[in-house]
Amino acid sequence: MKVLKISVLLVLFCFSALPVLPGQSFLSPAPPQEKPVLIVGGLAHTATGNTIPNAVVAFENGIITHIGEADILETINQDKYSIINAAGKHIYPGFIAANNQLGLVEIEAVRATRDEAEVGSLNPSARAIIAYNTDSKVTPTIRSNGVLLNQSTPVGGSLSGRSAIVQLDAWNWEDAAVKADDGIHLNWPSLYSWRGWRSNGSISMNENYEKEKLELRKFFREAKAYHQSENQEYANLHFEAMEGLFDSTTTLYIHTDQAKSIMDAILFGKEFGLRTVIVGGTEAWLIIDFLKETGTPVLLNQTHRLPSRTHEDIDMPFKTPALLEKAGILYGIFSSGFWEVRNLPFQAGQAVSYGLEYEKALASITINVAKILGIDKQYGSLEKGKSATLFISEGDALDMSSSNLTYAFIDGRQIDLNNKQKMLYHKYKQKYDNQKNN
Repeated sequence: MKVLKISVLLVLFCFSALPVLPGQSFLSPAPPQEKPVLIVGGLAHTATGNTIPNAVVAFENGIITHIGEADILETINQDKYSIINAAGKHIYPGFIAANNQLGLVEIEAVRATRDEAEVGSLNPSARAIIAYNTDSKVTPTIRSNGVLLNQSTPVGGSLSGRSAIVQLDAWNWEDAAVKADDGIHLNWPSLYSWRGWRSNGSISMNENYEKEKLELRKFFREAKAYHQSENQEYANLHFEAMEGLFDSTTTLYIHTDQAKSIMDAILFGKEFGLRTVIVGGTEAWLIIDFLKETGTPVLLNQTHRLPSRTHEDIDMPFKTPALLEKAGILYGIFSSGFWEVRNLPFQAGQAVSYGLEYEKALASITINVAKILGIDKQYGSLEKGKSATLFISEGDALDMSSSNLTYAFIDGRQIDLNNKQKMLYHKYKQKYDNQKNN
């Protein structure tokens, strides 16, 4: 036993003595903001529809205290601030990613790193927040493109469970939680079923569609009756988890894409008096009047995809955000795959070339998403009194050719923008530069 202890100590000593290479970073979460920060001279995109040239943004204790044009400097005691010169750069609110498995999956091919789904079909009591991994190596790559908040969402079954809204710089899930249980996710029955292999299969109408709807309705009726009953002989964990749906403190996110199924899902939510959000909404453009009439928000599937129907315009995914915007429908854009979240800004940027105003595109991944997720009082825009969750980019953050973050803050804390991909880039750049010089 003594030999084993000595061996373990020697191994630990050897690892502790390893040097930290230049450019290498452990990416520890940033400490709380100590000194007020003053950003001067950038173009501020507030996400509320207007921009401020030569802007001044000040924040203290994680809260924005001043925002406006340069003339407000006369009212500010600059001596107490750390000043950042943002001349020629852009200032944005932190982007908000919705509906993905960031922090719940690390490597899809390795089962032990996947914690995004529970066994069974009906799991409203499953909580994403307690499975959220703050040490994910994927997260720093996401932050580097300005995504500072995320809705980590469970998948699988009919009722997947409860999603969590997290900020992306934390020691543990308790620190990360912005809204621990923001909603329950329902995978609406599909109108179609696929048979055979992907390459040579066939698609047909789902013969069980109406039956699956009836089963869902039965489950929700029982859950509602459970909460209306004053005397419970036993506790039902599934029904207990659904309490917030029936008093409108929790959102029901219904995942569906076809026009008819979207309408059925919305009517289902109305039947039970639920606050409903459509997630996916690929064919939302076909039922714009219905969406507007019912006031249903949509989290719209990414623009970087193929059309859903063979007869659609090839650029239909690019045009859909502009169509929803024109109709006055509250919507946000998301990237579903956790590895794709880093491209969220460019999904919104794609829509700009197809009729969507730039500032409206920005809103689709900031304030609009904040409103849909119910965190717009703290996040989503650059406004006095809101969280100082923002970043500075040398170029257009919605354009991958010019986006380059130089500073980023979450609740006023300056976060580390390094990541593994950047370190590998510098490593091999140095290698090939040396070869060129020799």
